[in-house]
Amino acid sequence: MPPVKKYIKEDIINVAYNIVKNEGYEGVNARRIARELGCSVQPIFHNFSSMDELNKEVYVKIYDKYKEYMISGKDNKENAYKHMGLAYIKFAKDYPEFFKILFMQKTDLSAESIVINDDMGNDVIKMGQILTGLSYEEQTKFHVKVWVFTHGIACLVATRTVQFTDNEIAELLESTVRQMLVGYKGGK
Repeated sequence: MPPVKKYIKEDIINVAYNIVKNEGYEGVNARRIARELGCSVQPIFHNFSSMDELNKEVYVKIYDKYKEYMISGKDNKENAYKHMGLAYIKFAKDYPEFFKILFMQKTDLSAESIVINDDMGNDVIKMGQILTGLSYEEQTKFHVKVWVFTHGIACLVATRTVQFTDNEIAELLESTVRQMLVGYKGGK
């Protein structure tokens, strides 16, 4: 008798992650994952007490992918603030289903709360301070406005409502943020 293949949590998470990447959470169910793995549903429920537990693990992996993008923007020494904004939009372009899950769900949070509650939000604000020279509190207020604009572009890209080239996105983001900063500083 051939040995029984063992499926570890990571195998199951990876299959669910790939389904979500292409179809969103709607495509994820135990039978579908089992079919992709070539097994019964038993290994899934041996490793996870419920589909909710599995979905939470997939969410963590999705958020880790988002953080990779944001960290790559932060590591750009030329202008980390701009490149973190571009990374946010690139994530929406490369992983639209993930972006929708992370940033296009119903919430009762204010825009400022969304920015501050994002693990990367504090880093973005600090990188913005380097560019603008604003205090942390002022940069937070300014960044909320920038985030609303950036998020709008990212939503257009994630939903494929508008097709932008990377150069168009960079120019639009840079010129608009520059104009917003002049207006913000001039309005004080």
